[in-house]
Amino acid sequence: MYKILVVDDEPKIREVIREYAEFSGYEVTEAEDGMSAVGLCKLNDYDLIIMDIMMPKLDGYSACKEIKKIKDVPIIMLSARGEEYDKLFGFELGIDDYVVKPFSPKELMARVNAVLSRRNSSAKPAQDVLKFKGLEINIAARTVTVDGKKVDLTPKEYELLFYLVQNRNIALSRDKLLSDIWGYDFFGDDRTIDTHIKNLRNNLGPYRDFIVTLRGVGYKFEFED
Repeated sequence: MYKILVVDDEPKIREVIREYAEFSGYEVTEAEDGMSAVGLCKLNDYDLIIMDIMMPKLDGYSACKEIKKIKDVPIIMLSARGEEYDKLFGFELGIDDYVVKPFSPKELMARVNAVLSRRNSSAKPAQDVLKFKGLEINIAARTVTVDGKKVDLTPKEYELLFYLVQNRNIALSRDKLLSDIWGYDFFGDDRTIDTHIKNLRNNLGPYRDFIVTLRGVGYKFEFED
């Protein structure tokens, strides 16, 4: 379970973020100012930090500087100001994303998912070819073969398959698949995922059952090594 630190001097904002984050399966710790956040990071490890900029004792930018000295942890900044300078300054400090208040909690969670997905993917050692019985995925060539025969997948079908395989045996909700593969700017619905899954299964032929439907949840790629 990913651990998230939420830093904001407004209790109501922390409460809303906690509610959505815990619903998404994250473990949440709260801090009311930058000084407390730095102290918590010295004592604990977090997978991601959501931090406001304007706070008492120590502002978000200063807290970010201090945290980056001791931990390489992704940070999403929150701010009531959306000026380009503020965003650029934040990115120069090494933040991963910048969200302007007022924000949609659902969009914030999509950004959290995207940041963690990028970090998780870059941290995994790459293999040239992934094999699941007669199904082979050549990562470098971005090709898929079924029993030695190449199958033609669209770019999104390939991304969907590769994402499912990377997270094999893990239940993935439709919302998570949409946000991590299509991105949080995508305007669509669950049918987009279902249509691509259907096409992907047709292309996998005898190995279509590797993609399991989880009713009311989403999908997972099921394969025991």
